[in-house]
Amino acid sequence: MRQLSPAGQQVINDIAQRNGFSVDATLSMLDSVINGNGSQAQFNHPEFSGSGQWMRGGMIMLSDMFNNYLKGRVDGLCNDLSNLVASQPDLVRSGSFQSQSQGNGYNNGQAQTSYGGYNQNSQQQGNGAFGQNSLFVPGTSNDWWPSDLRFPNSTGAQNGVRYAYFAQARRLAIEVNGRVTVYDTLDHQIGGFGQQQSYGGSLSFNSQYGLIDVASLPVISVDGVAPYVAPYAAPPAPAYVEPVNSGAGFGNGNGFNNSAPLGNQQDIFATIERLADLRAKGILSDDEFASKKAELLSRV
Repeated sequence: MRQLSPAGQQVINDIAQRNGFSVDATLSMLDSVINGNGSQAQFNHPEFSGSGQWMRGGMIMLSDMFNNYLKGRVDGLCNDLSNLVASQPDLVRSGSFQSQSQGNGYNNGQAQTSYGGYNQNSQQQGNGAFGQNSLFVPGTSNDWWPSDLRFPNSTGAQNGVRYAYFAQARRLAIEVNGRVTVYDTLDHQIGGFGQQQSYGGSLSFNSQYGLIDVASLPVISVDGVAPYVAPYAAPPAPAYVEPVNSGAGFGNGNGFNNSAPLGNQQDIFATIERLADLRAKGILSDDEFASKKAELLSRV
């Protein structure tokens, strides 16, 4: 969370007290609302009954799905924070904000609310009220992921692990103990995350392929540094031993002109098998294999 200015800290304290949540829970929800561009939030905090989702206009989901009293309080908190975020132009990425009338005193298409004497319209009246860009201390950043990833589609945190998912960039950033690892999400269409119930437990996600462990994804960078990948070196080809033709021919009814002793024939067949393995690995082409095979069989 970015460092709050003194005025911003007072506003957060007022919102927390008015909705009956702690400052810590309110700051956690503020972070989620900011990441949701002021109109939605994916959150996880014990005071909100764990993980849940909120969308401006009335949609709210809690782990304690039948606790309507808690739902109402969380919805009120999110709406207060949503209006607060809308008053901060540097936080709303789309550059616009529209609220929906739910009989709660909002005007359609315009968010107006008061926080301890602050009214959003008073910014234009120059009366010294809580002004734009003053919620956080200037120059502080809320983003813990690499700046080139821009804005995440969803974020979350649990048991000391934070994640941020960037669908368009096909990237997933995970922070554990201050270390940020960025993964390539490939063609996964991620729909949700889960974590083992332990500090720093492994993280998994749901996609069209089912439940996937994050550790199975390719690593793009760790703390901004790409992982070292050793260059590929093809294994050396097995040494070919020229069979010795003793000139002792004999027939065994197999259609070959067996001019080589039995031991040498076995060496030739073993060599052909090794060449077949090299062809299967792509080291020899089909033509090269066929040519060498014909040459060897001519010795039998």
